[in-house]
Amino acid sequence: MKKRQLPIGISDFKTVIDEGCLYVDKTLLIEEIIENGVRVALVPRPRRFGKTLNLSMLRYFFEKSETDMSYLFEKLKVWKSRECRDLQGQFPVIFLTFKDVKHSSWESAFEHFSRILSREFQRHLYLLDSDLLSTKEKQDFQAIFQQEASQALCEESLQLLSRWLSLYHKQQVVLLIDEYDTPVHAAYLDSYYDMLIKFLRNFLSSCLKDNPHLRLGVLTGILRIAKESIFSGLNNVSTFTILSETFRDKFGLLESEVSELLQEYDLAERLPELKAWYNGYRIGSCTGIYNPWSVLNCIAQHGSLSPYWVNTSDNALVKRLIIQGTDDLKADLEELLKEGIIEKNIDDGLVFPQLGQTPNSIWSLLLYTGYLTLDAIPSYGSPACLKIPNLEVGELYRTMIVEWFTTTIHERHYHLLLNSLTQGDINTFSQLFKEFMLSSASVFDVPADASEKIYHAFVLGMLIGLKGRYDVKSNRESGLGRYDVMLFPKNPQGLGIIMEFKKVGRFENIDLETAVNSAMQQIHEKKYALELEERGVKRILYLAFAFEGKNVLIKHQFTVK
Repeated sequence: MKKRQLPIGISDFKTVIDEGCLYVDKTLLIEEIIENGVRVALVPRPRRFGKTLNLSMLRYFFEKSETDMSYLFEKLKVWKSRECRDLQGQFPVIFLTFKDVKHSSWESAFEHFSRILSREFQRHLYLLDSDLLSTKEKQDFQAIFQQEASQALCEESLQLLSRWLSLYHKQQVVLLIDEYDTPVHAAYLDSYYDMLIKFLRNFLSSCLKDNPHLRLGVLTGILRIAKESIFSGLNNVSTFTILSETFRDKFGLLESEVSELLQEYDLAERLPELKAWYNGYRIGSCTGIYNPWSVLNCIAQHGSLSPYWVNTSDNALVKRLIIQGTDDLKADLEELLKEGIIEKNIDDGLVFPQLGQTPNSIWSLLLYTGYLTLDAIPSYGSPACLKIPNLEVGELYRTMIVEWFTTTIHERHYHLLLNSLTQGDINTFSQLFKEFMLSSASVFDVPADASEKIYHAFVLGMLIGLKGRYDVKSNRESGLGRYDVMLFPKNPQGLGIIMEFKKVGRFENIDLETAVNSAMQQIHEKKYALELEERGVKRILYLAFAFEGKNVLIKHQFTVK
């Protein structure tokens, strides 16, 4: 049987159906919206999770047009609902997408908004031929269409267009806005945030607030921008984030859906591997959600596993916030990279200028953008349990950390540092490590009173570059205690390495020499080498570290069994 074309890069619903492309049926989103009775729905989801295709599907379902579009839905789930069928093709629709409004200046961004409005007004040029618009209204219409409108007129444009359409069609309007927050993200990175927010607040409020001509509004994006930033004064906007139960299975792919896809493309046996790489997301109580972009690209490449999703963005904001983050944030990142779970309070909405000022804002950003996911159903008033969803995202963090380290010191020195460690050349390793500590302020800031866990995080980040040759474990039981870091060579003939850390604080009455001796003594007394020996590793390196601010003293011993 001929396999259907994969709709990679196709976000127009009609094109997908008309060309017989693969379509995972998410049309019950329509039924859920209707049953919910919401006036304006804001639905943030991670990028590439099917937002644009879903919004396009809503457009073709609701829009009143000269061509009957009901055939697009006749074989899909929504058509079983009589209530939904009666609403198909009944409403004028305003459809805007801001996905490409990514500019370095407000002037360029505003010009782009003007072009978007012009294209949408062009779809409704028939209004100019009616007697419903006054001479002044026709002049305003022409100004917007010809991209000659003032900022004030552009801010009012949605309210004007919705009123004119409602009067012409004698029916309320459906407003659909895709990627509403993309311009906000760009404005924050390029320092015209305040001007952009002022425009968007007026632009959206003019149509969404107390508008009798609006039947339904649906806005999608990645983030929930705080109400006071854009939606100030709007009490009719209902937000359905990944913490919500509503629409929990309408974005992303369920395991049953992925399984059917793999069957069709003769890749059923690859399900466990795809699950490890692309599964792991939770929306409300719905678990086991797959990243659709990565799944489709993996199928297109005949099952080849690769970080397709993380390679579709430059991750600039995430990198900036983590690099500038606190010691505790970096230590929490270490816990996540060990496949651990952390508990954090999640902000209800994000205010970009406050990103990085509070730890909660960073964790909220990472959660909403898909770089973290929920491990359990969130409970109101309690911290959320967060984890890295899958191997694909884990690889992004590891790559990011290696990139930081290789830019802190010359890449050649970084590899020399790791190679000298694994070859037992401790003189070279110690010298490079000390230089590394002194030059690492832009990666891991190490104050004089830092806790031991920040050094732990620093070393583990450095060791990520050994992933292909070693299994790196930390805080695990071995012998009579819990070691700090242990490196297990994937080849038992290689060098096993045990690391123990001690910190000298400003109020502690010990020096680096005493601390490093204490660390070495602990390795021996607690018999940390036992697990390496049980794995057949004969050559073992004991490394004791004593830290005081950015100063470090290292001692070592070799054993051969």
